[in-house]
Amino acid sequence: MSKSLSDIRVLLLQARNTPDMERQEQECFLERCRLGHNQLDAVNLPTLDVLPQDTLLEGYDAFFIGGAGEYSAANDYAWMPFLLGLIQRAYDQGIPTFGSCWGHQLIARALGGKVEHDPERAELGCHTINLTEAGMEDELLGSFPASFMANMGHHDRVTILPPGAIELADNGSQPYEAFRMAGKPMYGTQFHSELDKRREAERLINYREYYRLQLPSDEDFQSVLDSLQDTTEVDDLMYSFLLHFTVEAA
Repeated sequence: MSKSLSDIRVLLLQARNTPDMERQEQECFLERCRLGHNQLDAVNLPTLDVLPQDTLLEGYDAFFIGGAGEYSAANDYAWMPFLLGLIQRAYDQGIPTFGSCWGHQLIARALGGKVEHDPERAELGCHTINLTEAGMEDELLGSFPASFMANMGHHDRVTILPPGAIELADNGSQPYEAFRMAGKPMYGTQFHSELDKRREAERLINYREYYRLQLPSDEDFQSVLDSLQDTTEVDDLMYSFLLHFTVEAA
């Protein structure tokens, strides 16, 4: 039975400490995915007294993992084993899964890769992303130009891809800016696929203190805000992901 975009239901996994950023992230995913509010359910793990059941993914057409603000993908928290296991189940069951920034790092870690906290190589602002040869041939990213701009904000990075991962993009100074799992509808992007220029500025301003080490002066911080750009190609990435792996594949 065929589906339309309005038929699908998506689960968003979050790790946000404040209600305003929790809501902002949900709004960003709704905007980029072009979904109605009734199509997105969100679970914010650090705020839960009791972890969800292992059957959490049941009934959803796609699984998204967002950013995290204060939480490192390289650290262990009380809820981290549950989250890593959930990603493994999504992989095993072939559930369309997309991780943005922190989500990208968690997918790599859950499936056997390595993530490191590396603030000296933090990427903030808008940067050029280059597709690999595999990226140029990818069913999702293959329509992108060989180089494009994307908005970023991270302290952690993937240093080893998991077995079966295919590197789709780098940026000249860091590898693994995007990857997918071979034969699975599972993607990760180190850049923020859910953020346009305005939304990235909101996020950076909210987490100003978190980036104080890299951007100690107000002038440094303003220069990053000024570097943000509208990223036309990335605008449609998650929407295209849903169309390709949930609507067209139904």
